[in-house]
Amino acid sequence: MHRLDHASDITVVGGGLAGVCAAIAAARHGARVALVQNRPVLGGNASSEIRVWVCGATAHGVHQWARETGIMGELFVENQFRNPEGNPYYWDLTVLEAVRAEPNIALFLNTDVHEVAASGPADRRTITAVTGWQQGSEKSITFTSPVFLDCTGDGLVGHLAGAEVMTGREAREVFGEPWAPEVPDNNTLGSTILFYSKDAGQPSKFVPPSFAVDLGTTAIPDHRVIRTDMKGCAFWWIEWGGELDVVADNERIRDELQAVVYGIWDHIKNSGRYDGVENLTLEWIGSVPGKREYRRFVGDHVLTQHNVLGQTVFDDAIGFGGWSIDLHPPGGVYATEPGSRHWYSDGTYDIPLRSLYSRNVTNLWMAGRNISASHVAFGSTRVMATCAVLGEAAGLGAAVALAAGLTPHELAGPEFTRMRRALVRTDASVVGVLNDDPDDLARAATVHVSSTRTVLGSELSGETWPLDRDLGIVLPLGAAPGALELLADVDGPTTLQAEFRRTSAPRNYLPDRLVARADVPLVPGEKQWVKIDPVPAIHDHDDHGPDRTDAGDNVLVVVRANPAVRLWASTDWVPGVAHLRRRDAGEDEKWSEQFREWRAIGPHDGVVFRVVDPIRTLAADRLVGGYARPYGGPQLWSSADLDTDPTPTVELRWDTPVTLSEVQLVLDDDVATDLINLHHHRTPDEVLPTLVRDYDLELHTRDGWQPIDRVRGNRRRHRRHHLTPPRTGDALRVRVLATNGHDYAHVIKLRAYR
Repeated sequence: MHRLDHASDITVVGGGLAGVCAAIAAARHGARVALVQNRPVLGGNASSEIRVWVCGATAHGVHQWARETGIMGELFVENQFRNPEGNPYYWDLTVLEAVRAEPNIALFLNTDVHEVAASGPADRRTITAVTGWQQGSEKSITFTSPVFLDCTGDGLVGHLAGAEVMTGREAREVFGEPWAPEVPDNNTLGSTILFYSKDAGQPSKFVPPSFAVDLGTTAIPDHRVIRTDMKGCAFWWIEWGGELDVVADNERIRDELQAVVYGIWDHIKNSGRYDGVENLTLEWIGSVPGKREYRRFVGDHVLTQHNVLGQTVFDDAIGFGGWSIDLHPPGGVYATEPGSRHWYSDGTYDIPLRSLYSRNVTNLWMAGRNISASHVAFGSTRVMATCAVLGEAAGLGAAVALAAGLTPHELAGPEFTRMRRALVRTDASVVGVLNDDPDDLARAATVHVSSTRTVLGSELSGETWPLDRDLGIVLPLGAAPGALELLADVDGPTTLQAEFRRTSAPRNYLPDRLVARADVPLVPGEKQWVKIDPVPAIHDHDDHGPDRTDAGDNVLVVVRANPAVRLWASTDWVPGVAHLRRRDAGEDEKWSEQFREWRAIGPHDGVVFRVVDPIRTLAADRLVGGYARPYGGPQLWSSADLDTDPTPTVELRWDTPVTLSEVQLVLDDDVATDLINLHHHRTPDEVLPTLVRDYDLELHTRDGWQPIDRVRGNRRRHRRHHLTPPRTGDALRVRVLATNGHDYAHVIKLRAYR
C-alpha cells in the first residue's frame, strides 16, 4: 500500500454534476483544485452507471426561458452536438473532457473518502484534511487544503466533520410548510435502478431468476405505467427504500430494486399482456442504486417551501431552480398512491449563497442534494441540472472567498458584491442579476450597430389549428404598445374576445393582473389579419411584486376560445415571444397543487402574428450592462434579417483609449429550448441555430482596425477572448459573418474588461 499526500487550494469530494461544476468553476477562477470521485466515471446519477436524465428548471417545458446557462449550459449544448443519439457513454465523455480541459484540476477517480480530520468546538469546526482509498492502485491519499466542498450527495464529509445536519421529514410546524407531515419521521425519497431493452433481431427468451418479484402479487401493474417502448428513466418510479436508511441499507435496497426490474421484465416478456415482445432482450441493467435523498446540512439559511413557491428574492441569490416540488410516497414502487406529487412555482426561484455552506464548519461548502433546504424544498432543488448550478456557485464562491481572505458568511453578507460580479463575469446561471462591474469598460462605451430588428412577427409555416382552447401569447412590448394582428380563418360572423394581462414578475410568464379587454367583430373569410388594437401599455411601478425592476415588462395577450376561428401556425423562433394554451386537469391532477392550467405549446410552435408598430425591445442598448438572460423581456440585440444586413456589426466606442485584458461575448443559445442529456425528447438541431457561428473581433488603435480573433464554427454561448499582453484602443467591434441557421444575428452581451 502506498500513502500519498496531495495539497491544493480547494478539495472537492464527489464527482457528480455538482462536484464537476464546482471544480471547474473554482479552477477557472484560478484555484488549484483536487476533484475526488469514488466511482470510475464522473456524473453521479447522470453517469452511464445509473443513467438518470439531467432535468432542471425548465421542468420539461413548464417554465419559459429557464434552461440553465453557465457550466451546466455548456455541457447541455456540447452534448447536443456530440451526442445526437443520447448515448450514455458519449455523455460520460462530454463531462470527462470538460474536467480534463481545466489545467488547474487534479482528478482522482476510484477514490473513496472515508476519513476526515477536523477540530474545534461543535459550533466552529474546521476541516484540515480528508483521506481516501483509491481502489485498484492500493493508494491511501490524504488531501489537504484551506477549503473543502462536500458534493458527495450523501454528505459523508460534512457528517464526519461534525456539520449540523437534517434527515428525514421535518414536522409541519418547523417551517410552517403545508406539504410537510404533521409528525416528523425518518422517511426519505427512495433509490432507483433503471434498465434498457432492445430488439435482438430474432426471438429472445427470458428465464427470470428465482429472486425476481412476481408482479402478479403486487399492485404495480395497476398503479404504474408499463409499455414495451419504455426504457431508462421512463421507469423512474422503480423506487424503493424510502422507509429504510438509504445508506446503511444500500445493499438490501439494490437487491430489491434489481428483483423488481427482473420482475417487470418477466411481466413484459412472459405475461402475455404485451404484443411484439418476442425479439426484445435486456441490453443493460443498473448495478448502482441512484439515490435521491439523505443528509441535508444546515447553513445560514434553510430554503423552504415558502421560498420556492413564493419565489423569495434573495440579496445573495447565486442561481435558480424551477423543477416542481416533487415528492414521492415512502413505499415507492409498492405504493398504491401516485408515484409522485408536483407543486410548481409560477416561474423560476432564487437559491441563496447562505444555503451552500455549513453554519458550524467554517471551511465547508456544499452543493447538490445535501444543501441547506427543508425536505419539502429539497423536492425541487434535488434535480441534477439545479445541483450543477449550485455546484458552480459553491465552487466559484469558495474560490472568490479564498482569494479575498473571506469566510463564507462574510462573502454571503457584506462582501456579496464580489460574488455577484464574479457570477456575471463567468456567465453563471442567474436570473435578474444586474451587471454593475466597474471593470467592464463596455458599460462606459457608446454602442453602434449596423442594424436593429424593429418588426416583431412570425411567418406562416404550417396548417391551421382550431381556437378550441384559450391561447396566451407573451409579447416583449414593455411600455411601447402596438396593435397585435393574428392570421386566421373565420367560419362565420363572431366576436373574438381578448384580454391584456401583465405577469406577476419579470421572471414569470403566466397571466396575472387584468389590464384591459378587447372585443373584435369578425366576418367570415380565410387568411385574414385579425387586428387586436391597441395593446395597452403594461409597464408601471405599482404592485410589482418582490423582484420588479426597470427590466421592462411583458404583455400577455389572452385570446379566448372561439369555435368559429382557426389560427394559422408558425414554427418561427421569435425572441421574447411564447405561446401558452389553457388546459383541463387530467385524472391524475385532481389535487389543486399539481394542476397548472396554462402550459407552454413550445418555443417553436405558435401562431402567425405581427405587431404593427416598431419595437425597441431588441435595440443596441441591450448589449452592455443589464441582464444576460431573459428577464422582463429577451435582453439581447438582434440585427435586421441577414438578407437586409448580411454582415451585422456591433461597435463600442470610447472617448479616450482604454486598455483591455479580456473581451467577452455572450451569444444566444436559445434558453427557451429544453435540452436533456439522454434525449427523451429532442430538438433536431445539433447546434442551436440562434448561435452566431462565424465572427471577427477587432480593436481600433492608432494603426487602424487590428484583429483580436477570428472565430469560425462556433457552437458556444460564452466566448472569452484574453488579450495577452493587454492592448489599447479607442473602439472595439464584432463583425458577424454567419449564424448557425437563424435569419437574424443575436448578441446578448459584449463586455470589455480592463
